[in-house]
Amino acid sequence: MKRLLITGGAGFIGSNFIRHMLNKYSDYSITNLDKLTYCGNLENLKSVEKDKRYRFVKGDIADPAIVKSLVKDCDVIVNFAAETHVDRSITDPYSFVRTNVVGTHTLLEAAKSSGVKLFVHISTDEVYGSIEKGSFKENDPLRPNSPYSAAKAGSDLLARSYFVTFKLPVIITRSSNNFGPYQYPEKVIPLFITNALEDKSLPLYADGMNVRDWLFVVDNCEAIDAVMHKGAAGEIYNIGGGTEITNLVLTHSILEILGKDKSLIKLVNDRPGHDKRYSLDIAKIKALGWKPRHDFKKALELTINWYKDNESWWRRLVECRQNVKY
Repeated sequence: MKRLLITGGAGFIGSNFIRHMLNKYSDYSITNLDKLTYCGNLENLKSVEKDKRYRFVKGDIADPAIVKSLVKDCDVIVNFAAETHVDRSITDPYSFVRTNVVGTHTLLEAAKSSGVKLFVHISTDEVYGSIEKGSFKENDPLRPNSPYSAAKAGSDLLARSYFVTFKLPVIITRSSNNFGPYQYPEKVIPLFITNALEDKSLPLYADGMNVRDWLFVVDNCEAIDAVMHKGAAGEIYNIGGGTEITNLVLTHSILEILGKDKSLIKLVNDRPGHDKRYSLDIAKIKALGWKPRHDFKKALELTINWYKDNESWWRRLVECRQNVKY
């Protein structure tokens, strides 16, 4: 498993994963296929762009020709490529279906034809829907509530079907909300950090009581690495950070670390279909020897400091988030 095709590698989690793999494995080579939509950013990979083990190819995972040409030269596909922002999926569901479902199908077909050794499909806890009590296990039914999560659920089911029907070695990971450096500033944590740095209001949905489980992106990368090398084909692995807090508590934490006043909080109308709580049972992946290493408060401080120190990275991106809350 030394030749990796990473799709969506110029995005937030994908770029962190590429850096993780190149830093850890000296004999691995990586091809990064990315369409470079609004949230794909090659600046995320400046530190590895001259590495002889790395190459970038601009292209669409829904393009059979380019996918086929790349898949024939890889051992493993790790599919990060996806439209992921819930608010955008409400206004433009078609783009999410095309990338998340059609694009995944294109990759699966190419993988089946070329005989790759492993197909790792990166998904989300949002495919389960909302849960009032307890935590979702991997065999729980999927009940997505947004066009984004529905499109991801569709791609999950396609991936599973290619294992069952065609014996393609597929593994699916479902992680909770990621945060960390290089996250596009439309998602809640980087949006609130950058807004607070500029003394702009922080648009908090409804009463701020929606609960999320936060996972530092480095921990997720290590979990995906563990699944690649120790996971079983045909299996699904939940990846959670073990820190469930309300969006209001999260917002207060960001303001406290930055030394900003709570008056920056602006309660706004809730978004349609807003899930109340996510929670994952991660016993299965813990059995592989993985657990999150980073304390949430320290990781949040690290993330905030990264945005403070890298204003040139996010400053030019904030115009793209106009009229987007999170």
